[in-house]
Amino acid sequence: MKRYLVFPIVLGLSSLLISGCASSEEANSDSDQTNSADSTASEQKQSEKTNQAEKEEQQKKEEEQKAKQQEEQQEPLYEVSEVSSIVPIDDAEPQVALLTFDDAPDKHALEIAESLKEADAPAIFFVNGHFLTTDEEKETLKKIHDMGFAIGNHTYSHANLNDLTEEETKDEILKVNEQVEEAIGEKPEFFRAPFGENTDYSRQLAEDEGMTVMNWTYGYDWESQYQDSAALADIMVNTELLGNGANLLMHDREWTAEAVPDIVKGLKDKGYELVDPDTIERPS
Repeated sequence: MKRYLVFPIVLGLSSLLISGCASSEEANSDSDQTNSADSTASEQKQSEKTNQAEKEEQQKKEEEQKAKQQEEQQEPLYEVSEVSSIVPIDDAEPQVALLTFDDAPDKHALEIAESLKEADAPAIFFVNGHFLTTDEEKETLKKIHDMGFAIGNHTYSHANLNDLTEEETKDEILKVNEQVEEAIGEKPEFFRAPFGENTDYSRQLAEDEGMTVMNWTYGYDWESQYQDSAALADIMVNTELLGNGANLLMHDREWTAEAVPDIVKGLKDKGYELVDPDTIERPS
């Protein structure tokens, strides 16, 4: 009988072994899945930490850049004289000129800005509010500002301020400040009255708003004989009015846009450093 009892016992042991192996495999499988999940969670946490560190590093760089810009603005290199020329405060470049463009952003301001950017030439764009009434126009201004160009206030409707009441003048100026701030996130830094016709009230209001008031030294692109890119480039660079600290007035016009590369090159060839508007003194 003992011979007959061995087989069931062996079968039982075999079943236990097989069952044990299966349980062990399942346990190992469960363990592998747990380890895999733990590994994935760990990788996700590490990725999140890396992303957070990168964000913090980027934020730190932006804050440092902003602080640097603020420091530079606190120590201006130039001031605007009574006749609107650019005057060194201390040890600034000895021979400089400032580029400015009025009546923006009409049809060619972005093209002008792109040409200036390519030529590494800073400038101020003075804007009219009636060119900032659509989302597309505001986006154009933002693109110009994002390229690093300063923005100035040139009133809403380009009216002669001598013909307006103080309340009307206030509306002409402050409305543009609001439009510009909505478009680029900050108010204009400069003010230029249409036709150069400031009043005591407009000048004081602009300064109270933190804007540097300026007119210009010379400009030609509104005259019929200079509504040609070659003629305009020649007169802007070779006029006897060009001198140290000259404040050059141009406009958002097709012929001006075409002349910009030659104007910039001509000024640089004559040894002129183009003034960065960020280095010009603001009202205290």
